[in-house]
Amino acid sequence: MYGSRGVGAFAGGRASAAVLGAALLLAGCSSGGDDEKEGSAGVVTQQPKEADPFWVNPDGVAAREVGELLGDGRKAEAQQLRKIAAQPVAEWINPENAEEQAREFTEGAEKAGRRAVLVLYNIPHRDCGQYSQGGAADGDAYREFVDAVAAGIGDRPATVVLEPDAVLHLVDGCTPQEYHEERYDLLKGAVTKLKGLKDTTVYLDAGNAGWGNPDQIHEPLKRAGIEQADGFAVNVSNYYTTEDSIAYGKELSAKVGGKHFVVDTSRNGNGPYTGGDPDERWCNPPGRALGETPTTRTADPLVDAYLWIKRPGESDGECKGGPKAGEWWEDYALGLARASTR
Repeated sequence: MYGSRGVGAFAGGRASAAVLGAALLLAGCSSGGDDEKEGSAGVVTQQPKEADPFWVNPDGVAAREVGELLGDGRKAEAQQLRKIAAQPVAEWINPENAEEQAREFTEGAEKAGRRAVLVLYNIPHRDCGQYSQGGAADGDAYREFVDAVAAGIGDRPATVVLEPDAVLHLVDGCTPQEYHEERYDLLKGAVTKLKGLKDTTVYLDAGNAGWGNPDQIHEPLKRAGIEQADGFAVNVSNYYTTEDSIAYGKELSAKVGGKHFVVDTSRNGNGPYTGGDPDERWCNPPGRALGETPTTRTADPLVDAYLWIKRPGESDGECKGGPKAGEWWEDYALGLARASTR
């Protein structure tokens, strides 16, 4: 249900004049020192490292959109989208050129003295035929994908969120039984491979505060390799409040050996949507807002970070007038930004 996008389309391209204009606009949030020097050179300014060690991609989707808006003379809208473009967001790795992307993102982050946040979303039989269906053709193809990502990361610092929905869909009956054993094996293998790298932290996706009870998922998480991982992720691509997400995560943590976790706060500023079809409240709900900006300064010692894992402004799927999952939706992005008080 989360929707990855073809990030390879944005990888490695040279910034246009409009994008350079966007970078100069973004430089208004300089943290001083070397970062201020970078901003004056036309590079997106990083957030203060002591609170937010994660990388802001100077060629990210939102930065490009800011550039296009500036080029069209739409300064007010560009200023709104700056709220998104100025923050570090996760990069969803495209399986078509996984090693190249992982290398480019982590090299860019390392050069800036920051940490890349990557999402792997390519498990076979992904999303049970819903908006983000697809994934690797089979187990061997998935292992090759993970190997490619690991090769691309190398010794550089990275935080990886592993396979949104993959464990949850084993629990809720969405993924057919015949695929369960293979999926557990693939997830555990991915954790082992990525944790074998020098400076990579791994968080397995563990659902959200609204789907069910932690009693239902703690054993499956163990089978998927949570003991070897750094922890788990909650609220990925969803809208539950940070408070509710922390409560859910703490309850789950107690059942998996006190593991730490991260919370996706990208779009939870107004909490979950309660109108419309209950089965699709998660999909492009109206009236939502950006949540807490990414940081390692959180409200609880078990919470390693608030992260923007879902990229704000990208569609959840073809519902409520949205484009395909993972595609940029300007109107929705502006809505999130305008509703945000942060």
